[in-house]
Amino acid sequence: MSGDTYLVTGAMGCLGAWVIRLLLEDGCEVVAFDISEDDRRHQLIIGSEDRRQIRYVKGDLTDSDQVMSAAEGVSRIIHLGALQVPFCRADRPMGAAVNVVGTVNVFEAALRHSIEHLVYASSVAVFGNAEDYEVSTIEPGERRLPTTLYGIWKCANESTARIYEADYGLPSVGLIPHTIYGPGRDQGLTSQPTSAVLAAVREQAFHIEYGGSLALQFAPDAARDFIQSSRLEPQGSEVHGLGGTVASIAEFVEGIKQVTDFTEITHGEDCLPFPEAVDSASLETRLGALSYTPLLESIDRSVQWFEEANLTGLPLPE
Repeated sequence: MSGDTYLVTGAMGCLGAWVIRLLLEDGCEVVAFDISEDDRRHQLIIGSEDRRQIRYVKGDLTDSDQVMSAAEGVSRIIHLGALQVPFCRADRPMGAAVNVVGTVNVFEAALRHSIEHLVYASSVAVFGNAEDYEVSTIEPGERRLPTTLYGIWKCANESTARIYEADYGLPSVGLIPHTIYGPGRDQGLTSQPTSAVLAAVREQAFHIEYGGSLALQFAPDAARDFIQSSRLEPQGSEVHGLGGTVASIAEFVEGIKQVTDFTEITHGEDCLPFPEAVDSASLETRLGALSYTPLLESIDRSVQWFEEANLTGLPLPE
């Protein structure tokens, strides 16, 4: 879609960096909106020449004027900006301001500028504990039973999307990530599988605190599906699960050992407190096909990426 101009919020995060890399490869123009100026993930993921093509905008999602200005002249929006669970717990009013008011500001900017291609990130946190549901892979329309403020605020985002479409005719696509992994993923509880890969590359022992099975979504694949979703013809306020591989942490750890020959990676047994997967069939129907890298191949690609980063001095987490 060469010629499109994208506004990407949460641009400095892992998924934001991958989305921007792929958009630039597609020949698109990018407005990268984030309150942070820490570009270490961009250095890791996006080449220096490509980074010069990005229009960086330091901005606050809670400031409606800043969001409105950033969206001027934009044809599509991928809204990834949010505070994750630990930050929401540390500052609850700020979490609500960024995650709820910030999303309203993005929708309002899309409405005012007549941007009909808007994709936003929901979260598996909108659902309850795994035992609240009868099956391990649940439908994206399953009842919401969030157990955290972060989950409640993501429910509010989905409801915001529904009302903006019903009352104001603004369509959108919401995607529900589960466990994103790969280069650039270095924050939050579900970043531990990626941290384990990096530890193995460094030949440092690492323990993933949990076990069980969960939907593992390779960051470049997730980014591509966000981009493809932004190119759909609008059909109301859609919400879909992302694809990926449903696998156990034990399988992931074995994959690390197989790729790296490093054996000092271990894991706990307790499952994470949410359903192991959200069905992605509806998204596959809409896109025709989902981006997918087999688990072992994705681990191998991550290992190669980290090894190259070590050799070239690119920034990696400690």
